[in-house]
Amino acid sequence: MPDRAPQPVDRQLPTDEARDLISLVRDIAQREIAPKAAEEEDAGRFPRELFTLLSESGLLGLPYDAEYGGGDQPYEVYLQVLEELAAARLTVGLGVSVHTLASYALAAFGAKEQQAEYLPAMLGGGLLGAYCLSEPSSGSDAASLRTRAVRDGDDWVITGTKAWITHGGIADFYTVMARTGEEGPRGISAFLVPGDAEGLGAAVPEKKMGMKGSPTAQVHLDGVRVPDARRIGEEGQGFAIALSALDGGRLGIAACAIGLAQAALDEALGYATERRQFGKPIADFQGLRFMLADMATQIEAGRALYLAAARLRDAGRPFAKQAAMAKLHCTDTAMRVTTDAVQVLGGYGYTADFPAERLMREAKVLQIVEGTNQIQRMVIARHLAGPETR
Repeated sequence: MPDRAPQPVDRQLPTDEARDLISLVRDIAQREIAPKAAEEEDAGRFPRELFTLLSESGLLGLPYDAEYGGGDQPYEVYLQVLEELAAARLTVGLGVSVHTLASYALAAFGAKEQQAEYLPAMLGGGLLGAYCLSEPSSGSDAASLRTRAVRDGDDWVITGTKAWITHGGIADFYTVMARTGEEGPRGISAFLVPGDAEGLGAAVPEKKMGMKGSPTAQVHLDGVRVPDARRIGEEGQGFAIALSALDGGRLGIAACAIGLAQAALDEALGYATERRQFGKPIADFQGLRFMLADMATQIEAGRALYLAAARLRDAGRPFAKQAAMAKLHCTDTAMRVTTDAVQVLGGYGYTADFPAERLMREAKVLQIVEGTNQIQRMVIARHLAGPETR
């Protein structure tokens, strides 16, 4: 393994509090996350104790109101925390992003009484969330979902199957989109479903090429009874809530992608400066120097793009187009940079003795989750040229 320690990213942070926060995250990442990452990913072990530590450290509710246990941090700070966590281990960074996504519906659209009752435990009480939109037959076409919620007195009875759910089977709460009315987007509502609800269960986790420590599973709802007090927003508002959540979630994926790419660059740079061939470090050869320069440039461009989108969000301005651009560019960058890192390491990059191959396998999923990159291009094009002609 290379002896050269990676240099911390030089971040532009808005406050001293934010700088202290990043220092805390780096300390946790170096002491608690990175040393076990390779072993636990290989074993397929989810680090639930780490998420307990992150919750106790105030890191599971950073962009939400302090009134309910959040961190009152702007999105530009929260995303840089995600980047640091993902650089240490993607399972952790992505897990925090998904938890934040699962908490968004209640934090942004819930009634005050609901927020006061449920948010403190969700944001700082050691709970872990999951977001349930996709289904076996509706992924990119989420508006065609078939899970149904039927009114029964003061309750709703939910029946259906959700697919590709991060934290499926281990989450303490699920934000579930279900059909309560007509076909199409206007007939969908959002519900906060407790993880121990009767009739809720999960399939065996998917066997994936990467991120083996993060459970992804189908979630089955077999007549799950949920009181109307756990419906979030108005009836029929669920799809709009889901899309609003995904705009912020895509920025989370973008930040995680840049963290992963930064880890790959650090690995490649460390190897290239230590490995000697023909009497000198391979980093002295122009071919490799140019590869490293391109990797670093792509990472910096991605970081600037996701931060620009975050600052729009923090200012209360529209940012959906920029979120799609950031998700597209940053995840494509992660795939390119991790692939190049394997190339820099040569044969060693193809072995599990070095983290480069794991990082490359993990990068691939980021081009797929929370809207494939083909969907991101559709979103961007609609903002530029308007809806497609029917």
